[in-house]
Amino acid sequence: MTKPKYDSLMSNAKDYIMIIVGLMLYAVGFTAFILPHKVVIGGVSGVGTLVYFASGEIIPVAVTQYATNLILLAMAFRVVGKTFVMRTIFGATFISLFIGMLEGFFMGLPAPILPDRFTSAILGGIMCGIGVGTVFIHNGSSGGTDIVAAMVSKVSNVSIGRTIIFVDMSIVACSIFLPFEGTIQERLLARVPTMVYGWIVTFIIAYMTDMLVNTNRQAAQFIIFSSKWKEIATRINEEAHRGVTVLDGTGWYTKAEVKMLMCWCRKIESVTIFRIVKSVDENAFITQTSANGVYGKGFDTMHVKMKKNKKKHGEEAKESPVLSQK
Repeated sequence: MTKPKYDSLMSNAKDYIMIIVGLMLYAVGFTAFILPHKVVIGGVSGVGTLVYFASGEIIPVAVTQYATNLILLAMAFRVVGKTFVMRTIFGATFISLFIGMLEGFFMGLPAPILPDRFTSAILGGIMCGIGVGTVFIHNGSSGGTDIVAAMVSKVSNVSIGRTIIFVDMSIVACSIFLPFEGTIQERLLARVPTMVYGWIVTFIIAYMTDMLVNTNRQAAQFIIFSSKWKEIATRINEEAHRGVTVLDGTGWYTKAEVKMLMCWCRKIESVTIFRIVKSVDENAFITQTSANGVYGKGFDTMHVKMKKNKKKHGEEAKESPVLSQK
């Protein structure tokens, strides 16, 4: 029993180390290649950038970023749960520390590292996307628009991805209101190209993140065959906190009775399942398939709009018993 605890401790330690590495990579990409060109991107980093330039570079990005994350987490505490909040506080704290340490250095340089805005923005977007993807792969979160999306998804049919895109594009669009001396036409000529760069970088970050986590926030289905199925099922319950269904099967070649384990988890939790199976039985036969959506306890909640059947003679409408099930 000591070895599984040790392995779990080591895996958690590796996860936290990789989360910190991912956050550091994001901070470098943002402060070294995006911020010096005054490009506003999505997320709380974009909000911090808006405040930074609106205040005449007095209020650091990191301060606004951390304060915004804390406010959002306070609002979302009852909706998203304690686990999500605690994990996000860890990520939000370190990302703000890293950006706070680096923004002064890179903004203090006489010129950006890469003078070409387009090349710098693309490189910064790639680095930020890899950093965010690394954080997601290891079950971390840096907060930001993820918090808003999590709150919206709990109470409406709007998808998380759609919410993030809408919020991020709105933040970038707000850069047109930054202080500017000149006519409205001159403001548009100066700000619109910067807004386009911001939208491009935001989509690059989202694309790179999806590439790393293999369609983020989708679910995965596992079917596992192993002679040590009891130990695997127990550890998945205790360490991954996911349910497991045991099915009876027959190997037609050997005509032997076998046990099959079936479980579902988030895409970003797939690594945890593989680690558990490999640590228990390296010879286990395991399949993984993608699930477009998993609804029920521990996953998403179905938000179905009820259809109402109108009764005759002006009686009040009544919910359909079939569609009223969630």
